[in-house]
Amino acid sequence: MKRGEIWLLSLDTAIGAEIQKTRPCIIVSVDQLGKLPLKVIIPITDWKNHYEDVPWMVKLIPDNFNFLQKVSAADCFQVRSVSESRIIRKLGIINEDQLKEICIALALVFNIRY
Repeated sequence: MKRGEIWLLSLDTAIGAEIQKTRPCIIVSVDQLGKLPLKVIIPITDWKNHYEDVPWMVKLIPDNFNFLQKVSAADCFQVRSVSESRIIRKLGIINEDQLKEICIALALVFNIRY
């Protein structure tokens, strides 16, 4: 499991507005960090046109590498650490430009300037 890969994860049980269900997620944690069996992930959700104005939603177009079935969004506001036991199977990978967009959105969410 490496940074930039898309994996199917079970995100149940959620509380309140937390994203839930079994869904594709992007691993964003650095591969060399961490001794615990945890990964930092960004969940993927269906794209909605009003997300164009939402800076933490990164648009993902289906291609032969990510294997997404439809136009989707990486919801960077729902970033979280999850146990590797939630991981079901690998789906694909995003490209470097998409990973960079996600990092920029995460910097915005956490008010990190670089």
